[in-house]
Amino acid sequence: MKSVQFGAGSIGRGFIAQLFFESGYQTTFVDVLPGVVKAIQSRRSYPIRIVGEISETRIIEQVDAIFASDTEAVADAVASADLAATAVGVNVLPHIAPLLALGIERRFVDPDAAPLNVIICENMLNAGPFLREKVREHLPERFHRALDAYVGFVEASIGRMVPAMPDSGDDQDPLLICVEAYCDLPVDSSGFRGPIPTLAHMKTRDNFAGYVERKLFIHNAGHATVAYLGYLRGHEFVWQAVEDEKVRATADAAMAESIAALVKKHGFTEAELAEHWQDLLRRFSNKQLGDQVARVAKDPLRKLGPNDRLIGAARACLDQGVEPLYLAFAAAAAIRYDLADDPAARELQKIRHRHGLRGVLKQVCHIPDDSHLADLIVQGEQRLRNEGWTE
Repeated sequence: MKSVQFGAGSIGRGFIAQLFFESGYQTTFVDVLPGVVKAIQSRRSYPIRIVGEISETRIIEQVDAIFASDTEAVADAVASADLAATAVGVNVLPHIAPLLALGIERRFVDPDAAPLNVIICENMLNAGPFLREKVREHLPERFHRALDAYVGFVEASIGRMVPAMPDSGDDQDPLLICVEAYCDLPVDSSGFRGPIPTLAHMKTRDNFAGYVERKLFIHNAGHATVAYLGYLRGHEFVWQAVEDEKVRATADAAMAESIAALVKKHGFTEAELAEHWQDLLRRFSNKQLGDQVARVAKDPLRKLGPNDRLIGAARACLDQGVEPLYLAFAAAAAIRYDLADDPAARELQKIRHRHGLRGVLKQVCHIPDDSHLADLIVQGEQRLRNEGWTE
């Protein structure tokens, strides 16, 4: 069987390709980085190191790679694939849509061609309809029926944590990637076209909107809360922030708010979501993973978006009648993230210094100045000063 993986980065190489390999697929990566593409082309394999209390290294084989700029080769790969996936980042999805469209056009010149399913491994609500419409923009109209009937855009919830690789010198394998052991892949069962393929560790879910929000508003929101508060406390690693009682207590309170909202909205039980949060904290505490606060906190402009982890979770709480005091406090901490090496953090601080906190809320978070959530975040910023988190 053949698979196409758009993106040979942390999730593509460190998660999805492992599942393809364990399921018997030959995987072709599509990427833009010369070093990664050429190395995979030359070696046709790469190592992943699964780290935890017991660590092991596995070799992922049956892989090849092509440059995204080689549109003919990418289109041919998509046309002949049994399964495809993306892990490129939300902002890159529009750029791979023309490649998918050309491959779909070539595939369905044959009216008897088998359906194609594309698993979308991005942190984005409604990623399936979004990518489908982007592909439609580049597809001749005569193939639109095939697009809707025979191409599945399957949303996935990515839970595996893949930290940035430390620079260990010239001897380090450039393809080596470190990951945690967790490798479940929940997907939206309604997104598939044709028979649902068998893929190792894939879990089909019916109430997928609930699982997407669980991932975004507990996993991502909790991770971000720990990171932004940990940064203010001077921690380098996520595990250090989790062990900080002050950070941990605030993160627990913020996630209790998210849990209360998700229980009301999606019918989860409080016990199962509380257990999920405790398991996440255990995983965040993995010292061997070496996950850095800077990686989790990076790009605060995106992570403070109106539908993203912190503001989105707070809005979901308000919609369900839950007061998001601690989520607003976490958002206030995120707004103070000022790591000099992060371009988005520098831009965030320019906005804050020029227009004040409410200017950030308006421009970045798209929160009306007279809203209750804006008031809660302003109160959270005051608490940061009063409680000694910031000066």
